[in-house]
Parts: sequence; C-alpha cells; structure tokens
Amino acid sequence: MSIKLQFLGTCACDYSEKLKNEFKDCFDYDARRSSSLLIDKKYLVDCGEHTWDSLRISGADASKITNVFITHLHDDHFNIENIRKVASLGKICLWVNENAPIEEENNIEIVKMKPFQKYNVDGDFTITALPSNHDPLSFPVHFLIEKEEKRIFYGCDGAWLLAGTYNFLRNKKLSLMVLDGTVGDYTGDYRLAEHNSIPMIRMMLPSLKTFGVIDETTRVMISHIAPSLHKSHIETVGLLKKDKIEVAYDGQKLEI
Repeated sequence: MSIKLQFLGTCACDYSEKLKNEFKDCFDYDARRSSSLLIDKKYLVDCGEHTWDSLRISGADASKITNVFITHLHDDHFNIENIRKVASLGKICLWVNENAPIEEENNIEIVKMKPFQKYNVDGDFTITALPSNHDPLSFPVHFLIEKEEKRIFYGCDGAWLLAGTYNFLRNKKLSLMVLDGTVGDYTGDYRLAEHNSIPMIRMMLPSLKTFGVIDETTRVMISHIAPSLHKSHIETVGLLKKDKIEVAYDGQKLEI
C-alpha cells in the first residue's frame, strides 16, 4: 500500500514578507512557509506558525487529523496555538521526544517517544524517533515511517546524521529520504553543526548507498530550505538535477 504525502511548508525560518499579502492565500515556490508534512490526509508532522493557514490553502480537512508528530520545539515547528486549533476539531495525539516538557490539555494526549522504539499508529504505519544533531534544548528527533515495504525518513532540522541514527538506518533501503537542506550550494557556512548544506548532502549520499540506507530507487529530497541561503527554487532544481536530489516545495504532493 502506498503512502500519500503533501508538503505544507518547506522553509527554514527566514520567511518572505510576501506571505503577509501577495501569497497569504496561496502557495509559492520561493515564499515558503514553516516546514510541515501531511501524511495520508490525517497525520501531521510538525505544526508551526504557518501550518494552520497551509492546511486551509491546501484544502485539507483539518478535522480528520488524529496525530501530530513534532520533530522539535522550535517555534517554526511547534506552535501551540495552531496545535490547539487542530485539537479544537477533535482529539489528537501529540507525539514528542520523551524528554520534551509538554503536558496534556483538552483534546491533546501526549505520547513521549523513546529513541529507536517503533510505535504503531492507528494500525496504518509505524513510526520511530531517531536522535537528531540539532539544538538539544529543542528536544530534536528525526522520524522513520514504515508501512509494509515502504520506508520514509524525514530529517528536517539537523546536520549530518548522528552515529546511532546512521547505524539504525543501515540496510533499511529507504523509499524516500527527506533531508534538511537549510544551506545552499556553497561551503564555509557556520551552520554545519545544526544544518546541512548542499555540499554536505553530496558527501553523505555515497556513504548512505554503501551502508544500504538508500539505493538507486530511493527518492532523495531536501526541505527546510532557507531562501536567503539558496538561489531561486527553479535554479536550485537545475543545480541539483545532476545529483538526483529533488527540491520540495509548498503544496507538493507525493505518493510513495
């Protein structure tokens, strides 16, 4: 069975002012919104400051959302007011790092995830929280989502891969790998300890193939893109075509 995905936002935190006017009611390739992913129309990965509007723009029925998975507690990924808006339409489970200081409230049940432990989600798929190389005070994780033979890695906000995560992914042969792509196609950026640049991703991919994490059939994408650190979306697509790296965009739909 396939997994249906929609990118509701693909930005880092350098948002365009145009989101307040020109693109307040539509998606745009370069005026990106806070990073968020909708799975099978009812599971949400991250709910940041733009996610409620992104759900509206996409035409998604927010009342169908039953589970929200949070990668970390930075504002562009975790906005409690927007989470409460989703929960006002029906009870949700909010999944977070086991150490995240989040408490239950009306219609919000908290699930504290232990690293490397596989959890069943409504019988639809399993999800595993994997340690992430990002600000430890934000309680970061990446996610591995598995549904029968399909495996999706979602790793936005985090540089490289930590050793435990790298080893856990060995021979998993991912169907889709979504990597943090905050920094553009240049070297020398100071963010290497928390965010990937395009040259960093180019270095990782051969080792991921050697380690059996990906192969020639795996779709590799970048999201969490900082427009101020990249060329335009169209130019970036052209730059990465030879590397077989896709560039996610707001509103994009996939079926894996």
